[in-house]
Amino acid sequence: MLILAIDTALDACAAGVLQTDSATMLAQQSLPMQRGHAEALVPLIARVIAEADISFEALDRIAVTTGPGSFTGLRVGLSAARGIALAADRPVVGLTTLAAFAAPLVGETAGDPILSAIDARHDQIYYQVAGGDGTTLLRPRVAPLDEAIAAALRFGAPRLVGNAAQLVAERWPSDAPQPVSVDAQPAPDIAWVAWLGAAVTPENSPARPYYLRPPDAKPQIPVLQFAASPSA
Repeated sequence: MLILAIDTALDACAAGVLQTDSATMLAQQSLPMQRGHAEALVPLIARVIAEADISFEALDRIAVTTGPGSFTGLRVGLSAARGIALAADRPVVGLTTLAAFAAPLVGETAGDPILSAIDARHDQIYYQVAGGDGTTLLRPRVAPLDEAIAAALRFGAPRLVGNAAQLVAERWPSDAPQPVSVDAQPAPDIAWVAWLGAAVTPENSPARPYYLRPPDAKPQIPVLQFAASPSA
């Protein structure tokens, strides 16, 4: 399959094209940014498609991160992915940022749990815990940092990954088994977003925002609203 992967959920604007038959990223680009995804994404996707030397119609699937993350950023990525899927008449799938962070570590050491952590601000994190074989030990949730650490400790010393990995490591109790590794990435590797996109099915991985709490930023709603907007 040819997979176009898109990620704007956190502090990067990224896209890439994966050819699964040859296990090759034909093209990929990632720009670090906290704001400005809306202006940067479409030109970035155009460059990636041109570098891969394919057309949008050649794609088999579009994959996009759905959160947790920036309310504005993930909406930009989802809108672009849906638009391309509609225009090219191709399916679109959604992957959580927590799963994308954990994916590179799955299978490295079967006995070590993986704690994916994203900064939710206000001394809270979005997190999930997976086994080294990829099984789910704790489903995605949001919690105060110390509460999340206490929950993760039930499974032993983990590998920490995500943009809050260093934050978690700094608060880790000194009398507890220490993290095996700390991989503080600002955003997931776009290649792993693509591989996850190839592995899931559109029926089970909808491309809609994955919220664990109400967004801090809310769109302006007119006083007179004649028709409710459809939920994502």
